[in-house]
Order: sequence, then C-alpha cells, then structure tokens
Amino acid sequence: MLISLKAILDLAESRNIAIGAFNVTTLEGIRALVDAAEELDQPIIMQFANAAHSQLIPLEMIGPIMMQFAERASVPVAVHLDHGANFEEVHRALDLGFTGVMYDGSTLSYEQNAANTRAVVEMAEEYGASVEAEIGAMGREEFASAGESSEQEAIAGTYTDPDQAAKFVRETGVDCLACSFGTVHGIYLKTPHLDIPRVGELRSKTGVPIVMHGGSGISDEDFVRVIDQGVRKINFYTYAVKYAGDAVRQKIGAADGNIFFHDIASWGMESMKETYQKTIRVFSKLN
Repeated sequence: MLISLKAILDLAESRNIAIGAFNVTTLEGIRALVDAAEELDQPIIMQFANAAHSQLIPLEMIGPIMMQFAERASVPVAVHLDHGANFEEVHRALDLGFTGVMYDGSTLSYEQNAANTRAVVEMAEEYGASVEAEIGAMGREEFASAGESSEQEAIAGTYTDPDQAAKFVRETGVDCLACSFGTVHGIYLKTPHLDIPRVGELRSKTGVPIVMHGGSGISDEDFVRVIDQGVRKINFYTYAVKYAGDAVRQKIGAADGNIFFHDIASWGMESMKETYQKTIRVFSKLN
C-alpha cells in the first residue's frame, strides 16, 4: 500500500517507533525488503539515493519498479528520494510518483539551504508528497578528506544546533529533518558516540520527526535510545549489502561444481531479507 512519507511518520509517532528507510539498488534488494516487511507486518520506507547509486541503475529505471512493489505490498510503504541534490532531480522523482523527497542542501549556507528547501516544499505540495531536509553534516561523504583519527572531531563540530533547526523548520515547512548527532554514512571506522540528549532537544524544539542517517553499524541499544528521543526515520543500507556480499563469498567458497549468476542473486537476496527483518524488529521494538 503506497502512502506518503508524512503518513508513515505519523504511524511511527503514534507507536513511538522508527520506520526503516532502506535504500534499494537492485530488484533482489526490493524483493528482500518487501518480503521482510510483509512477513513482519510492518511499514517501511523504500528509497533511492540517486546521487550515490545512479551509476548502478538510473532513477527512471528503478523508480517504476519501486512504485509497483509499493502499490502491491500488503503493508504501508512510502517511496522516497534520498539525498536529492537539486531541483531537477527532485522533480524527476516526483514525476515518477515518489511520495517523499529529500532535498539535501546541507553543504550550502543556511540561507541558501532554507530558500531552496522552501522551493522544494512548494513543488512537492503540488504532488501531495512530503519533504525531508538536512541541516548539519553526517560525515564520511562531507568529510571525505578526514582521516580516521580526525573524523570524529570534524563531525562533532557540525552537529545540528537545535535552535537553528527550529528556525529552519519554521521557515521551510518541512515534514521531517535529518540532523547530525554523531552518525556517519558508510562503514564506521570506530565505535560511534551519539549525542542522545541533543536528539531529544531537536525533537522538542523543531516539533517534527527527526531523521537518522548513517543507521548501519549502530547498536540495538542506541537505536532504541534515539527512537525514544524522537527519531522516527532511520536510513539503513551499507551493512545490509556488506553482509550480503559476505554471505555470497562464503557460499562460493563452499560450493562444488558450477556457480550460476542466479545463485549469487538468490544468496544475496536471502541475506538481505534476514538483515532487514532483524533491523525492522529493532526499529519497531518487536524484540
């Protein structure tokens, strides 16, 4: 069942849980995600990060497949653009029927980020879609030149300021806000240290659901702590595909005779489904 991002976040708020926002790059990933959600009877956000993954598959190719699976799913599914880089990219996703879009102007000045985000909100309203924006920096992508020893110090200096975040929400009218409080994109170089009290202050002052990027690699306990402070959307991708790659490597090493590509795809899909189910259980507090 296809629903808007705002509607699915309202579901999360009513249950004091977070909805997993899982990036997909293949048909196998889409199938694994929807199967996992349906078996657990839990809502999900299916998203595509065009800026990061367009080299794997074009938005116009994977987008209609995402929409088809969302519409046919027996659970609520929002289809979302992750890290939209510009107006043109956001417009393409909206034309495909995406029910949520993220505009990422976090590397711009505050004024330019707010102005662009307001324009995206107006654009999305014409489609009945919801908008996520970002203020602060999540690391790894933003700090590509930072070494392992200096990365955490660099990130801490760009944690989202709750008062500025509240002003941003008032000026833009976004439905949710991605904030920086200690996570990074991709593989963690060392154990992350989250500023949990900052999450609660962000939620209280902004009045909108908080989005957590860089969800892979976080402990179950920290997930529950940030959810209880107001995080309602958690992005998750890297470790799901890493574990799938590890599973395929293990299967190949143990196999005798011919290995066919469809075997590899099936092994990866099975691993991703298992990871997604474990993750959804944590986010939905089913454990």
